[in-house]
Amino acid sequence: MRSSRKPRETNVRSRRGPDRDAALAQYEKRAATYDLELALFEPIRKLAIRRLELRPGETVLDIGCGTGLSLEHLRHGVEKTGRVIGIEQSPAMIERARSRIAGRPGANVTLLCAPAEEAEIDGCADAALFHFTHDVLRRPAALDRVLRHLRRGARVVACGLQWAPPWAAPVNLLVWGAALRSVSSLRGLDRPWSLLAERVPGLDVEALLLGAVYLAHGTRA
Repeated sequence: MRSSRKPRETNVRSRRGPDRDAALAQYEKRAATYDLELALFEPIRKLAIRRLELRPGETVLDIGCGTGLSLEHLRHGVEKTGRVIGIEQSPAMIERARSRIAGRPGANVTLLCAPAEEAEIDGCADAALFHFTHDVLRRPAALDRVLRHLRRGARVVACGLQWAPPWAAPVNLLVWGAALRSVSSLRGLDRPWSLLAERVPGLDVEALLLGAVYLAHGTRA
């Protein structure tokens, strides 16, 4: 297991697991500034979506879709015959996602305002994207719910913050600052994809931005 020296936490986030209520409150407050805050990571979003290898007519899940920044890219991948299902528990976030796609032609988009472990997903999908959704990836029930709605052979891609190697202390300070605004728990930030790897054997993990960000991709067995 990869270890790293982490900044000293000033609260209990490092000791507790994900808190859905805390995450909801956090993202309700961030809705107005969310797009600007994630601008730095847009190249990673595009790379993650390329890793999905979407094809026309497929169905793709966007887990924790936020304000819908990935939706247009995903629609382009599955084209007009495909389907995109966005799942987001924050009403403020999903309202912005609805506004983003309103009146735009393209693939059918369904937005579900619910936690991932409670979302009423219709049918099975061919791919799933977890873009900067640390809390979801650390909740086994959420992962199990999503994976139950993926076909055998479906592609799964996850990316987000992680602790960089021990020598990259300045990088970890940036990770720490960003994480305090985007996650309800720092637990598992050394290997955020570990629960997903248990469910998707052979998950391939890359380190980006000096180790501050990971990109994991694999296929549902």
